[in-house]
Amino acid sequence: MSLLPIFLKLEGRRGLLVGAGAVALDKIASLLKTGLGLRVVAPQARQEIRALAAEGALQWIPRAFETADLDGNFIVIAATDVPEVNAAVYRGCVERGIACNSVDDIPNCDFFFGSVVSRGELQIAISTTGEGPAVAQRLRREIDEQLAENLGEWLRNLGELRREVLELHPRGEERKALLHQLAQLPVCAAETCPSRVLAHKPLAHQANAKQAPAKPGTVYLVGAGPGDPDLLTVKATRLVESAGVILHDDLVPQAILSLAPSAEIVNVGKRCGTKSITQEEINALMVEHAQAGLSVVRLKSGDPLLFGRAAEEMSALRDAGVPFEVVPGITSALAAAAAIPASLTDRHCASNVIFSTGHHAQSHNDAALPAKEDATRVVYMPGRDLTLLAEEWKGEGLPAELPCVLVCCAGQPDQEVISTTLGALPASKPLRAPSLLLAGWALGKAFVLKDLWSVSLAAD
Repeated sequence: MSLLPIFLKLEGRRGLLVGAGAVALDKIASLLKTGLGLRVVAPQARQEIRALAAEGALQWIPRAFETADLDGNFIVIAATDVPEVNAAVYRGCVERGIACNSVDDIPNCDFFFGSVVSRGELQIAISTTGEGPAVAQRLRREIDEQLAENLGEWLRNLGELRREVLELHPRGEERKALLHQLAQLPVCAAETCPSRVLAHKPLAHQANAKQAPAKPGTVYLVGAGPGDPDLLTVKATRLVESAGVILHDDLVPQAILSLAPSAEIVNVGKRCGTKSITQEEINALMVEHAQAGLSVVRLKSGDPLLFGRAAEEMSALRDAGVPFEVVPGITSALAAAAAIPASLTDRHCASNVIFSTGHHAQSHNDAALPAKEDATRVVYMPGRDLTLLAEEWKGEGLPAELPCVLVCCAGQPDQEVISTTLGALPASKPLRAPSLLLAGWALGKAFVLKDLWSVSLAAD
């Protein structure tokens, strides 16, 4: 069942609630907040409902339901403990074209009540289409705990400032960019509030191509870096914040996805050999969303041009005539080197850097041994069993004492670094993904020599 999530204005409209027990009382609490003119029909009513009627908050009609009670209502709720009555209410609503909710009776519902988190004018409603109200309530509690209490006040001030911006500035991309910028800033009621000062400046002072948001109908291949939001480029951050839809790899963490305030977020990741979506389907999604007029951010872990199938995606976009742009990111190899920390090059022992994946890490060229040793090797996705790779490298003539470093989750709070040697590499403890293997003489300078050998001996 596919539902359209909407928020209805009920103030000044008429509504009917059939039933006046505990279930009906629960619905009344949310209905009265909307300004709905509510009538309750039931032979008997709980004391709380009687009190609300006495106060004039609602009208209670103390008798059994009659079909004529439905006439003139905008919405109707059936909340009795008699299934036949609830079914009769729903049938009458269908005949009159009135939206009806029969509590806990999914087939006889045109709409469902959601579990709502409120902060002033901000409302977040969660629905399970009646299948799991307890799940919706749990999610509501979890979301409620994460939202700041003053969010409603901030939104009210932002709304006032937004209306001022709409009156002050002409429609266009510059005004749109300003509104997106204000949505990320603190806003208060004071005239001296920096956000208000910014909003009242002429757009000519704010127009800057470097601050432009993502353009509709354009695809951006964006590098998400190693996973730390602080390591995103300024341009990548701006595009994520203003995107219409984000198609992201599985390794892009929630901390970065949370920067997108209103984008549709779709996981198109392929990880550990599991392919829930094909590359052709990813290409089609990019083209489809862009041609629908959305700004599309194809968010890739690390740098999009390194082991990210960017060539295939750019080719698909060219064939479809979709404009695109590439925004580089910090590849995980550099983040791993920083985590050690070690330089990937050294004028005494490493004048080359070789990037490869675990499937293509072995060298097939005929370079002499000194040339092979005069390089730092970086292997993306090396796998858990490094025995074969180590044997390949030793077969090329690389020495067993060549320094090696394994790094997982580089640049993230839970990063892990293990130093060893080529000879001890097969015995190294497997690291969780994402991980990289670095090898080369330049890495040895990052560790105290005795520490490096103690790790190597322990591994042996």
